[in-house]
Amino acid sequence: MTDLSIATANGTPAILEETLVYAFAAGLRGPLLRPADDGYDAARRVWNGMIDRRPALIARCAGAGDVIAAVRFAREHELLVAVRGGGHNVAGNAVCDGGLMIDLSAMNGVRVDPGRRTARAEAGATWGEFDRETQAFGLATTGGQISTTGIAGLTLGGGWGHLARRHGLASDNLISADVVTAEGELLIASESEHADLFWAIRGGGGNFGVVTSLEYRLHELGPVYAGLLAYPLETARDILRLYRDLTSGAPDELASDIVLITLPDGTPVIGILACYDGPSAAGERLLSPLRRSSPLLMDSLQPMPYTAAQKLIDGFYPKGLQNYWKSSFIAVITDEVIDVMVRHCANRPGPMCHGLIEHQLGGEVSRIGRDATAFAHRDVEYSFMAIGQCADPADAPSCIRWAREFWDAMQPHSIAGVYVNYLGPETEEGSERVRAAYGQEKYHRLVAAKNKYDPKNLFRLNQNIKPSV
Repeated sequence: MTDLSIATANGTPAILEETLVYAFAAGLRGPLLRPADDGYDAARRVWNGMIDRRPALIARCAGAGDVIAAVRFAREHELLVAVRGGGHNVAGNAVCDGGLMIDLSAMNGVRVDPGRRTARAEAGATWGEFDRETQAFGLATTGGQISTTGIAGLTLGGGWGHLARRHGLASDNLISADVVTAEGELLIASESEHADLFWAIRGGGGNFGVVTSLEYRLHELGPVYAGLLAYPLETARDILRLYRDLTSGAPDELASDIVLITLPDGTPVIGILACYDGPSAAGERLLSPLRRSSPLLMDSLQPMPYTAAQKLIDGFYPKGLQNYWKSSFIAVITDEVIDVMVRHCANRPGPMCHGLIEHQLGGEVSRIGRDATAFAHRDVEYSFMAIGQCADPADAPSCIRWAREFWDAMQPHSIAGVYVNYLGPETEEGSERVRAAYGQEKYHRLVAAKNKYDPKNLFRLNQNIKPSV
């Protein structure tokens, strides 16, 4: 090893002596990677192909002890720190240039207690890994709609998915979490221990420490009635109106999305993803109006394991594509919203760009107390996304421009606020968008938690809540 040039938290470079780096590496159970090491390039790559950053060090943590050591090392030397769980966040906050990346991806164990209907999972686990273990016992909790998404990032930002309307958000089902604070101390956060921290991490993201494991409440769940439907793009207005009618009075058991996109064979379509987590016969009756609408190009609705439903759209979101997202909430799918969707999706710069409306909120999410957690959007039902996506980096500028224009056009029909997990980098979104994710009262409460648990803002590579001390 030689002396190492590394980025500090304030943006200035520093030199770490070889002996310091060697001692740090020797104290870890997992490997400490530098740019010349085997595995470094694979470890620094995250889901969004637009993100191309090179940490000076990557601590591939094997357990909470490694995380504690990494946080203490970063604090002592005032290093720039990024924390990676699943690495699926579109903003790319899991990796930094020049600093220390604390990588939890090897920490992916899941232990289910079927008697208590709980599961304890390490923070590097993905929802695919988590669901596989819980479904072995006929149990599940709310998780993301893409199986490669990490459990920690999704949960800490609130976390909706197919089961949210029936069982609440992922964060609503969190019982406790182990958190390594900026002091390098491991705390248990729950309703009875460090309750202020527990409130803050359920929606406030990774601002308050490194979550190393999460304990969830589970629910009985057998096969679901789920699948994909697709129609010609020229029928988009009629299908969007049909979707509006279906979702405006949908039971809690039904979660769904509608998207204007191009299939892998090159056919532009309007598609619906639906998941009904009640009896299949009831789901079939409920969704029959969608199946009767013609011409129908695809219909894969059927009873299936929940683990299969969680992978239905994985193929549309593989690792490595260029991804740019702009998101907001809408109260109702009005005719004006439909016009904006159809107009912009008829003029996409590339086949992977798409517009999306999710109906994953409402139901049980709206019945939980408004002050129960830091998540602030319990009164809305629809989330809108303009997604600029492509394979070739040369096409990214036109996709980004299209997504921005699409989002701008939707703003007169949107309501205040944004889902923190869908925000891009702060340099793109601005700090006011982070405030909008919480509202003034909850944001001030989150600042108080930040002041207490991370007053020097060691954990700043996130949708950052800046301390005021």
